[in-house]
Amino acid sequence: MDLMYNCKMMNCPSRSRTFLMWGWLLILTAGLSGCSSGLAAGPVPFIDLQERTPLPIAAPAEVVHLRMGVAAILSPQGTMTSYSALAEYLSRKLGRPVDLVQRRTYAEFNELVKRGEVELAFICTNSYVVGAQEFGMELLLAPEIGGESVYYSQLIVPADSSAQTMADLRGKVFAFTDPMSFTGHIYPTYLLQQLGETPETFFRRTFYTYSHDRAIEAVANGVADGAAVDSLVLDYALQREPEMAERLRIIHTSEAFGIPPVVVPPTLPPRQKAQLRELLLTMDEEREGQIVLRQLGIDRFIEIEDAAYDGVRRIVQMTGTRE
Repeated sequence: MDLMYNCKMMNCPSRSRTFLMWGWLLILTAGLSGCSSGLAAGPVPFIDLQERTPLPIAAPAEVVHLRMGVAAILSPQGTMTSYSALAEYLSRKLGRPVDLVQRRTYAEFNELVKRGEVELAFICTNSYVVGAQEFGMELLLAPEIGGESVYYSQLIVPADSSAQTMADLRGKVFAFTDPMSFTGHIYPTYLLQQLGETPETFFRRTFYTYSHDRAIEAVANGVADGAAVDSLVLDYALQREPEMAERLRIIHTSEAFGIPPVVVPPTLPPRQKAQLRELLLTMDEEREGQIVLRQLGIDRFIEIEDAAYDGVRRIVQMTGTRE
């Protein structure tokens, strides 16, 4: 273009200008032909957009684990035995690993839920009442057992004990399960309040077992003169070890309370919460799920309302003891 401009400025003859224009056209054509020959060096591959190729499998490090927590209602050994099958079932259904998480105390476990360090949790009733009030712990479902979604606090003593009521355990050794346990600590404290007593003034000594099955064993083995335990755990223990029924007696059964629920942290994404709810709700509809439920001693999982735990709240308020 500069040459053309200069030619015009210099009043070149029209014939020379024509020559220069053709020269530039030849140069541009040669350049474009060179580019085209480089791009079309081979045949253009055919791509079928209707054909679907599976996505590559994620590397192990990319697979997100589901953390399923179980409060220390059972001892760690009892928890692993009872809930491992459920963890494996959920893992197969979700297509990702499920880690079983437990802590020694209910308070420690509530912290896990509060921080979102477990996505699915099986807890005691008072743990839910406290967690719902403190940080918005959310109900997911509840187990149904024997056609009911309730449980009881049962006061047990050794089979050879003469005790018939809580009043007969004055000056004895008593096993509590956990400071936050409703059936294992708050309810027996409520019974003592009806007698105008406290654990400190009534019993000779108390101690914590940090699980209901260990409290049952403590009474059956004569280590404790009494304990108050979760009726569901007691039933389960007697099913596994029928001979234990010969070593203890039930001397008191409470009114019915809402069954220990299944909960999730308030930060769990709605889609994941819905997926877990659907999986648990439909377990009883297939054979594999039925087998797992039977191992847990559960009929099925059901929807439950927060109002089911108002009875627990009433006793907690009367005793002034949250943990």
